[in-house]
Amino acid sequence: MLISEPVLSREGRADVVVVGLGYIGLPTAAILATTGLRVVGVDVNQETVDAVNNGLVPFVEPDLGVHVAGAVSQGALSATTRTPPASTYIVAVPTPFTADKSADLSYILAAADQIAPQLDGGELIILESTSPPGTTQRLGEYLLALRPDLRLGGTPDESVVHVAHCPERVLPGRIMIEIVTNDRIVGGLTPHASEAARQLYQTFCKGEIHVTDAATAEMSKLVENAYRDVNIAFANELSVISENLDIDVWELIRLANHHPRVNILSPGPGVGGHCIAVDPWFIVAADPEHSTLIRTAREVNDSKPEHIVQKVLRAIDDQPEPVIACLGLAFKANIDDVRESPAVQIVQRLATAAPHARLLVATPLRMERDLPLVVSGIANAERCEMQEAVDAADVVLLLVDHDRFRDIPVESLNGKQVIDTRGFWQQ
Repeated sequence: MLISEPVLSREGRADVVVVGLGYIGLPTAAILATTGLRVVGVDVNQETVDAVNNGLVPFVEPDLGVHVAGAVSQGALSATTRTPPASTYIVAVPTPFTADKSADLSYILAAADQIAPQLDGGELIILESTSPPGTTQRLGEYLLALRPDLRLGGTPDESVVHVAHCPERVLPGRIMIEIVTNDRIVGGLTPHASEAARQLYQTFCKGEIHVTDAATAEMSKLVENAYRDVNIAFANELSVISENLDIDVWELIRLANHHPRVNILSPGPGVGGHCIAVDPWFIVAADPEHSTLIRTAREVNDSKPEHIVQKVLRAIDDQPEPVIACLGLAFKANIDDVRESPAVQIVQRLATAAPHARLLVATPLRMERDLPLVVSGIANAERCEMQEAVDAADVVLLLVDHDRFRDIPVESLNGKQVIDTRGFWQQ
């Protein structure tokens, strides 16, 4: 049944309002609602709001649907496009980067514009969006500019609002598990804000909650993803070197990893997602002079899609009308998230670089909402079933290691040029 009004207390306030019902906001809203809190999710997309109010999830994430349906049916969770009054606000909106790789904070400030008129004093405002150091402070100051009658510090009375940062640290495909089990880092602009945020997350988080200041909390998330990006860049650069030296990189890594203190990651077609592909740039923007290693790692990973494109172009160089099976669009296995996906970049670049080729794009997961973004206006790209694409192809390009691709019989690859960017058929 569609819920048209947010679930509020007798005082006309929600316990928690979550602004942004995407891959982080909706799981956060759902898990908080299971603790008995009255939670309202806010999103600018009316389709998302309608889906949540009907107990549905507008994207693929294991177990999330059960939590949303249960919370909505019990009257603990609702959604709306307008921000209502609340005791606590959690901001979980996108923070993409701009053309110069700095953070675009417009979504955060837009959320603040909607929150500010609802404040009476005493509220807790938590920024979960991944942000450069100083963003939580900027959010607090922006709110005060909108509401000069309020304060950020001093004695916790009715004129004070409490602002903190708590970065999400979950893996797509395991969000509903890790949102509960992972440790959390909380950093407030004041000790009282830190403690208030810690108490909120303690209602559902079974991991340890580490309290620090806001800037350190912001930086911790960026450092976690930059660390992973640097390690992936080593593997990706190694794959290019190995290819030039006619060495099987998968065997090379397997042998090197037999050393007790070596654990080289697997290379791929690039790095995607809203975390690893974006967050390191926020560190570079914050201190460009001293972040040369982090910048170089980003450049190595960002260059890998074009390396794959050139490899495919060489494979079809002598074919007048080649057919290329492009397997997968998501940025990682077994999810439907295409944010910053190198697979998407490769398909789009191939369509332009090889207009004489026919691209058969196979996506085994629910990708109907994202596929048009890839093939819209591209005459030589089309959606195709997995096995049909492989059977018709001259070149099989494995871009994402979805489990469903295990159903492809290896013998059906015989006689075809196979470009396996994930080592999928090496395992």
